[in-house]
Amino acid sequence: MTDRQKTRPRPNPRRAFAPSYGTILEEGVRRRTVLKGFIAAMGAAAFAPALEATKAEAAESTLTFPELKRVRDAADHWPEGYERQILVRWGDALFTDSPEFDVTKLNGKAAERQFGYNNDFTQFLPLPWGEKSSDHGLMVVSHEYATPFLMFPGLTADDYREKMTEDQIRAVMAAVGVSVFEVRKDGNQWQVVKDGKYNRRIHMSTEIGISGPAAGDDRLKTKADPTGTVVFGTISNCNGGITPWGTMLSGEEGAMDVFAGDCTKLPNQELVERQGWDEDENDIYSVSRVEPRFKFEEEPNEWMRFDWVVEIDPFDPTAKPVKRTSLGRMTHEGAQCCVAPDGRVVVFMGDDDDFEYIYRFVTRDPWNPGDRAANKDLLDHGTLSVAKFESDGTMRWIPLIAGEGPLTAEAGFKTQADVVLATRAAADLVGATPMDGPEGFIPHLGTGKLYVAMTENEDRLPKGQGDDEKEQVNVANPRGPNPHGHLLELVTPGGPDKPDYAAESFKWDVFVLCGDPAKPEDQAMFHPATTSAGWFTDPDNLAVDPAGRLWVTTDGPPPEGIADSVYVMDTEGPGRALPKLIYIAPVGSETCSPTFTSDGSSVFLSVQHPGELRMADNEDATSMEDAGTNWPDFKPGVPARPSLVVLTRGNNEVVGS
Repeated sequence: MTDRQKTRPRPNPRRAFAPSYGTILEEGVRRRTVLKGFIAAMGAAAFAPALEATKAEAAESTLTFPELKRVRDAADHWPEGYERQILVRWGDALFTDSPEFDVTKLNGKAAERQFGYNNDFTQFLPLPWGEKSSDHGLMVVSHEYATPFLMFPGLTADDYREKMTEDQIRAVMAAVGVSVFEVRKDGNQWQVVKDGKYNRRIHMSTEIGISGPAAGDDRLKTKADPTGTVVFGTISNCNGGITPWGTMLSGEEGAMDVFAGDCTKLPNQELVERQGWDEDENDIYSVSRVEPRFKFEEEPNEWMRFDWVVEIDPFDPTAKPVKRTSLGRMTHEGAQCCVAPDGRVVVFMGDDDDFEYIYRFVTRDPWNPGDRAANKDLLDHGTLSVAKFESDGTMRWIPLIAGEGPLTAEAGFKTQADVVLATRAAADLVGATPMDGPEGFIPHLGTGKLYVAMTENEDRLPKGQGDDEKEQVNVANPRGPNPHGHLLELVTPGGPDKPDYAAESFKWDVFVLCGDPAKPEDQAMFHPATTSAGWFTDPDNLAVDPAGRLWVTTDGPPPEGIADSVYVMDTEGPGRALPKLIYIAPVGSETCSPTFTSDGSSVFLSVQHPGELRMADNEDATSMEDAGTNWPDFKPGVPARPSLVVLTRGNNEVVGS
């Protein structure tokens, strides 16, 4: 979810669901194999409250862990028989010379040597690369954004922009970005290896290259960089992915929030607003006070140099990260990679805003498994496409190529640089399907299918209401409004043995419609054996474990009953779309990006922004002191620290089973 949306209360449905939902269902959702027997047996009652699962029904799932009860409190919760360890927290040392965390003495130099804030994307990479070690590896973690008034004593949401010191601003600039660090399992405990040779911090002052069709374009040139090929910093690093050759793709999402000034005097004001500029939610770190390049008036092109996909090599601490402009400019939630049968690499991306789109990039050339260095610039050449969903269950990938179709010079797309700098506008013109906040995207390599999460969209109108058809329900987003979100299943041609992720057309289906099955107005669709603890809303990050089960994290469930949580379900067989609740985060935090050791015996989870929802629950809370607890110790008066946790079972048993 983009920075400016993090603290807004959601969901909060303000409209009735579409009266035409039944028609939309017949056009698209009714095909769902998980519900065929359910609908046939129950008819209209399929939308009635689901019964608690019997023992026989529960046995349909491959998941055997004892399911949690729905809880909303200041603690985190995990199943009986599991252990939960906090591996690392904001400010913890990543290097042998890292200073001890002291929020009263924190500055940029200290923060550059410590684990960052609000960890989102999380990936365990076995060491050595190419092996399947489950007790030694690299953690690659993104730090999406910071909340200064929850980080530093004495600041409030109303005054922190003016009151932050330069040391605090520099500390925030260093606390976002990416952390790379070595971890090793010692007995049953995981530890950070502080002298790991790959350990690295990337932040808002790191030198980063710019490549692809927009590199060197006049619109990317600045006083500090007249070449338009070098930028300092990456920001709003949300989710991401790992390439077949082991580099990280980090999606920049919501960079507009960091900039300050008056955008109305820019020659491309319309593009600024299309990218998500909001005059009430800007300059959120006050960085323009110490770095004038973040002011529109001082450097009118700097903002164009963010909201890209950044490629980072975690196995070479000396390698300069690169922003790959060929993948388009948008609010990138992530960038998940697959390999087509001919060896070309396919990157799937969601643009995480209401009514935005799903994208795909296919490299021109195949990757080289035998020469890692040969793939260095592979992502600079290829075809960017956007998805259009049809009611017959097909989905087409429409190429976004300058000069093709409506992307003419007259329309403003003379070159491919024009396309990637205004990707959203190009997608508008070709008739892509507007989605309900596309976030998590994950391939299931065992089946050749892909899953994508639509977190929610309260502003989608029922069919026939409003003047803008883009904002009305469509087959792939069948509820208006949609405060609960849903999951889509994309099916590639070629089947599980030879999935063609580069094919021009996929099949698609709705896998889950989120909400409370006990409330007919939610129109939720899960497996009929889903328990009162198993249903969920607001799906965000997705992962597939080594056993092939789908893991779903949430971002912003209803304020009654449960905090953000993690659910697991089968994607095939009798337990298909039957979720079980496995982890609950402390109130005020969000759990992100499950990642697993090769044998599935450990799952790492990022717990970010503790304190935020507590403030949403308390309208008078505006500061760290109000939001107040540092989990798991819950000591008042100290900052809540985003953390990375690990869940394990005894005897290295597979988690979830």
